[in-house]
Amino acid sequence: MSDHRTYKKIEVVGSSTTSIEDAIQNAISECSKSVKNMDWFEVTETRGHILNGQVAHYQVGLKIGFRIEGS
Repeated sequence: MSDHRTYKKIEVVGSSTTSIEDAIQNAISECSKSVKNMDWFEVTETRGHILNGQVAHYQVGLKIGFRIEGS
């Protein structure tokens, strides 16, 4: 292992019918199925879908940082 860390960022959007926190967790859980070495996330946008005057879905844009293998 080297004495420094190098990261890459990906952008994803998570959604949930329950809450913003669930939308974040859903995005991270799905990414963890195929992305290794995830270390941090940053919420970049928050929005939602309205249906019949009610919140139907919460949508959260995330940047997820993961460590490049071997760094």
